[in-house]
Amino acid sequence: MDIYDAIIIGGGACGLMCATQAGLLGKKTLLLERNDKVGAKILISGGGRCNYTNTGTTIANFISENPDFLHGIFKQWTVEDTIDFFEAYGIKGQEKTLGQLFPETNKAKDIVAIFSKILYETEQDIALNTLVKSVEKSANGFVVQVETSKGAYQYETKKLVIASGGLPVQKLGASDFGLRVAKQFELEIVKTAPALVPLTITGKDADWYTSLAGNSVFSKVSTANMSFEENILFTHWGLSGPAILQISSYWKPGQEITIDLLPNFNLEQLIKEERQQGGKRLVSQLLNDYFSRKLVDALGKFLTLDIKIASLSKADAKSIVDTVHRFKVKPAGDKGYDKAEVMRGGVSTAELQGKTLESKKIPGLYFGGETVDVTGWLGGYNFQWAWASGYAIAQAI
Repeated sequence: MDIYDAIIIGGGACGLMCATQAGLLGKKTLLLERNDKVGAKILISGGGRCNYTNTGTTIANFISENPDFLHGIFKQWTVEDTIDFFEAYGIKGQEKTLGQLFPETNKAKDIVAIFSKILYETEQDIALNTLVKSVEKSANGFVVQVETSKGAYQYETKKLVIASGGLPVQKLGASDFGLRVAKQFELEIVKTAPALVPLTITGKDADWYTSLAGNSVFSKVSTANMSFEENILFTHWGLSGPAILQISSYWKPGQEITIDLLPNFNLEQLIKEERQQGGKRLVSQLLNDYFSRKLVDALGKFLTLDIKIASLSKADAKSIVDTVHRFKVKPAGDKGYDKAEVMRGGVSTAELQGKTLESKKIPGLYFGGETVDVTGWLGGYNFQWAWASGYAIAQAI
């Protein structure tokens, strides 16, 4: 039976950072990963480019039952720390939309390579293709039973880190393992749901959305208490695109969302100006200035397009303005965990120490990354949480 300072379950962003930082502190860890390589989700993130942090990160960019909990972690590992860490190992970032930072090489594999290099140099052990079957408390800490193609093994450790991620995406090895361990030790779990996920439309309106599949529109998408301005994408099943993914983390089944299809313009004012110039153009011609022909034609389901603007009644003008600026959508649901970027909910922060992420009930047991009830917006925020939580745990172990 091998004894380690810490065993880290999960070779994703949090687990890799935790093992790396522990190694740099002279600790001996074992990283257990069920896939045949570490960093599976890192490698596919951002279309293989890896948006590894966001320069504008604040706790306002996260969903949690207790967002203030993040202060204790983000004080230890800041965005500047992330940038400096990767630059020290040769990765220079380039900032794109809304503070999103990508490697200049645009290669996610370069991010993973840094961790692999440090883990090798600090002589940390990595066990790939390893499925954890059980975790038990012992007199010396924890006993971890694993299964591999070569047989079953048992490890003992003083400290155990659960960095096994959330439920998205099953084909990358995602599971409810972290939640099961939390339940085993009677820790509170905040209800989970897919987040940063496309929304589906069914029923009588489904064909309308399908007809627009592939059309992207810069929009402002809102729920009762949150809004985002980015592109939406019409799909064969409903709606996707950055603004939809963002709002999905706040949307709840049965709720309506409102889409302003023209957030940077005032359509009421545009109609008024057209009238002042004689109003000879058709409604369709005005809308063609701002939307694709396909979207304008589709809006004809709700509006009369072949009427001159001068001939519009007040009611007609209001209907156009309301349709464009306050387009109502009631999604049937979402595309589920396999299409979600992350999971909402998880191990309650009330169960964890504010600076170390150690269980208050079970000394030596730590939870980090997506397993915890901390969900970031789209745009590098979830990686920043993963790096920060991995670092904080490493300091504690």
